[in-house]
Amino acid sequence: MEVRAWWAAFRASPFLPACVLVVIVAAAAGLFAGSYTYAMANPTPRHIPTAVTGVPTSEVKREEFVAGMEQALGASLQLHHYDSFAAAKNAVEAQKVFAILREPAPAMVGAATGAPHLYVSSASGASVAQLLAETAPAVGGAIGEPVTVSDINPLQKGDPRGLAIFYISLAAVILGFVGAIQLSVHARPLNPAERIAFIVAYSMLGGFAIAAVVDWGLGAVDLPFAESWLILAFTMFTSGMVFTMFNTLVGRWAMLPTWGLMVLLGNPSSGGAVSWPLLPSLLGWIGRWLPPGASVNAQHTAVYFGGHQHVFPFAVLAAWAAVATTVFVVWRHRHPGGR
Repeated sequence: MEVRAWWAAFRASPFLPACVLVVIVAAAAGLFAGSYTYAMANPTPRHIPTAVTGVPTSEVKREEFVAGMEQALGASLQLHHYDSFAAAKNAVEAQKVFAILREPAPAMVGAATGAPHLYVSSASGASVAQLLAETAPAVGGAIGEPVTVSDINPLQKGDPRGLAIFYISLAAVILGFVGAIQLSVHARPLNPAERIAFIVAYSMLGGFAIAAVVDWGLGAVDLPFAESWLILAFTMFTSGMVFTMFNTLVGRWAMLPTWGLMVLLGNPSSGGAVSWPLLPSLLGWIGRWLPPGASVNAQHTAVYFGGHQHVFPFAVLAAWAAVATTVFVVWRHRHPGGR
């Protein structure tokens, strides 16, 4: 009886949730470190889409170069043949390929007849471009074929490692759900329509603040301001509604699934810090379907490939926002807030 009485008193006290939180925070710390280390500490290429154009003087040499690259990278170059260099460059702009292997005329690059020319695109993926640029000359030297490497889409000077887009998207994701958490704590009586309106408000203002600081304040990245602002605001709204959805479904423990989905899984797989071809294959595929990956994808295209914006990342954000908002509105009676 004494044990039962003690357990009943313990369950009614603040010590039970405090103990649970101790275990959860410790587990979350390990998972956080593990997920980012797994995805980013040792990025390894698996499949790198590469355009091939031109007629080589020696087909054997080209095949030998490609085989040498695959062996050195420990990955396959997925070759896509194009009739002209312009078509191959358009494929880079559309983000279908990450590099172009071309057999140039000697007058174009000052190379010996038959020497391949590898065009990388840092804007498509800085980590992939760096890896290709470091590997190609060594492989060319090993087979006795000099290789010229050029960067046809360099990164902006204020962002030489291509991480600014990841950081601004990360800020939008985290502040998006932190804002919703704060509304639940400090503005609990808000009714559903009012709560959604305030999430829209801080998303619009927060997206503007992020873009203004990074572009106008720091000059790190020259953003297409209106488009980047709206992408950041859309990201913040989606993230805020995802937390609100989980808060409706699981109450005070809503932070757990939100953190797991958006931070532990979503951000490492977003392709912002490490390009998708270098991520573990399943993680790279999943990242495209989650809000952080969609945000990075849309922002990256807006900044570096403005004429080739895709519908897909916006559709992903819209789908998550729509599902989260619908769940919240339909089951609003379960939400801990409201008057």
